Amino acid sequence: MRNRTLSLKILSSVLIFGAWEVAGRVPVSFAFPTFLESMAALWTLTIEGTIFTAYVETLKPLVVGVMISAFFGIGLGVWIGLSRKFDWFVSPIFIVMQSAPLAALIPLLIMVYGIGLTSKVFVVCIMAMPVIVLNTSGAVRNTSVSIIEMGKSFLGTRREIIMKIIMPSASPIIFVGLRLGISAGFIGAILSELKITPTGVGDIISYSRSIADYPSMYAAIFSIILLAVLFLNILERVEVMIFKGINKGLVSD
Repeated sequence: MRNRTLSLKILSSVLIFGAWEVAGRVPVSFAFPTFLESMAALWTLTIEGTIFTAYVETLKPLVVGVMISAFFGIGLGVWIGLSRKFDWFVSPIFIVMQSAPLAALIPLLIMVYGIGLTSKVFVVCIMAMPVIVLNTSGAVRNTSVSIIEMGKSFLGTRREIIMKIIMPSASPIIFVGLRLGISAGFIGAILSELKITPTGVGDIISYSRSIADYPSMYAAIFSIILLAVLFLNILERVEVMIFKGINKGLVSD
């Protein structure tokens, strides 16, 4: 089964990159390079060390923003899931944050926090936190009532019910929210570099576009997508390892 999944992933990658190569050779646009040209540009950026220098800048707001979003997002999500009044008061804020056009909010962030790291961290948080909060609150709220009642019948305290029943039950969905939040955080990090001030990978994209070096532009875009996919796959493997026993238990029940 694992070999079959790997084969399907390889096949889908070959199809996508093959279509990219064909579309670049047709070409569909003068600004659309082939896959091989983009990979050659990525190799050049790697050999020169440009891509590594860029990622040092890009990862700063991404890591800080994701850590803040995960810490406060899970905490607020649990609180929202446990309290109907807090849910009524806070949930609409995150629903609006998730649906609001981010590009319209960036000028406001620049006016308040300038064009430094703080504004970029806020962009990452605005993208990542709503997903984490809403997934966490939904997971906590939908914990089986019968299991909670069973904990109360065994004279479990509120803290014990939360830590030993609700949180383990909600953890798989919370982890899904984390993965989605991190994915949104990658988008926010690049968007902040394109809209606030060109640094890191966003600088490579903007500069390459300005001088019509489209292979380098697509190479930078491909690199951030590749990094996001690798990181999310690692997180998914960690999730499987952590919840392996829980899944077995649910199947046996």
